[in-house]
Amino acid sequence: MKNHSSLSNVQLEILKLYSLELTEEELLDLKNVLARYFADRLSKRVNNIWQEKGLTPADMDKWLNDENQ
Repeated sequence: MKNHSSLSNVQLEILKLYSLELTEEELLDLKNVLARYFADRLSKRVNNIWQEKGLTPADMDKWLNDENQ
């Protein structure tokens, strides 16, 4: 029988971590791992969008130097 929980699979996995007693250093390491994971995912998505739209570093320079921004 399937459990009809309102929690996502990520939330359930994180709850499992609460049963562990981590040192402050281990907790910081875990936070860094999670931050790197989500930063990598974001970077891949952004790179895909740039490739799909054919954007270049020159486009970014133009945006950064646009006085209307």
